[in-house]
Amino acid sequence: MPNSQKKFSTSISTAALAFPMRAEALSDIDSPALLLFPERVEENIRRTIALAGGAANLRPHIKTHKCAEILQLQLSAGISKFKCATIAECELAAATGARDILLAYQPAGPRIKRFTQLLETFPKTRFSCLADNAFSLDELARASTPKTGPLRVFLDIDCGQQRSGITPGDDALQLYLNAATNPALEMCGLHAYDGHIHDSDVNARQRHCDESFLPVEKLRDALIAKGLPAPQIVAGGTPTFPFHAKRAGVDCSPGTNILWDAGYAEHFPDLDFQFAACVLTRVVSKPSAHRLCLDLGHKSIASESPHPRVIFPQLPAAEVLMHNEEHLVLETADAAQFSIGAPLLGIPWHICPTVALHQEFVVIKNGQPCERWRIAARDRRINI
Repeated sequence: MPNSQKKFSTSISTAALAFPMRAEALSDIDSPALLLFPERVEENIRRTIALAGGAANLRPHIKTHKCAEILQLQLSAGISKFKCATIAECELAAATGARDILLAYQPAGPRIKRFTQLLETFPKTRFSCLADNAFSLDELARASTPKTGPLRVFLDIDCGQQRSGITPGDDALQLYLNAATNPALEMCGLHAYDGHIHDSDVNARQRHCDESFLPVEKLRDALIAKGLPAPQIVAGGTPTFPFHAKRAGVDCSPGTNILWDAGYAEHFPDLDFQFAACVLTRVVSKPSAHRLCLDLGHKSIASESPHPRVIFPQLPAAEVLMHNEEHLVLETADAAQFSIGAPLLGIPWHICPTVALHQEFVVIKNGQPCERWRIAARDRRINI
């Protein structure tokens, strides 16, 4: 990528950016590494349940953490339904003990067979998936067997993001009605992800959320008027889940809030979650008096967005000079304070793809590394 000068400045408070770590506690952890603070994970779970009005209103997305031990913390807190992006995430969740799992993706090609294998391998778990067109629904129906029973499907609704889903209206109503008559399918409800809503102002965000959801409500009412059972609705992500939590018959699906990141903290200051993960990097070279080269390249920090891709509390005024596969080069007047090998903790701007770049979390308790939790579902395939 071309060189890009970008300061790491942020409006996030200094207290929020702090981590309970001392430099000496990091001496035996090789870098780059992804550190996890489980007490903060548990606190984020508690805050999520409180905002949702109870664990029963939640179907959190596990795409952010992809980790069995974090799933166990969620299950222990009373959360029983989950949402996944991949077959591997579904398998991990089922093997960990989850009993209601939505594959929030429309299976296509070999993934349809893998989806039915999930049902056969974990018969105690209720699996469902998404579909937004007649062809995919027919493909799913043909894949059902006496062993799997009818495949459970949520109709995927495009409520404004224009990434996937069918526009709510007459075509969506007829598609759902037709699928509901197919004995090889069990139509469960509607899935409406409003990932296009990014308003920092909470009132504007709620207004746009309500506007996007109104056609979904109308579709639900039309299905009920046709004599179908009230469809379950799975809606929203982290920025909008507190609004959806107030709606009857809606499961809300936050994900990023389990670990939190600098991007969401900057854009959504009304959402009070703790940073539960950070990256450990080190100074590997000092090519000039005001320059630091860190071992935090594209392969260890999410790089799909412009800089800043990571916030360094110790270097609030640093500027990015270049970012390559294995290196991040900074310009800072504070370079003299950091020797070769000096550790730095950074908060990812986007935690979800950052987690997928690491094999494990280094777990920190009482300021000390104590164990490692595998990020098992970063793999595209576990067994199925």
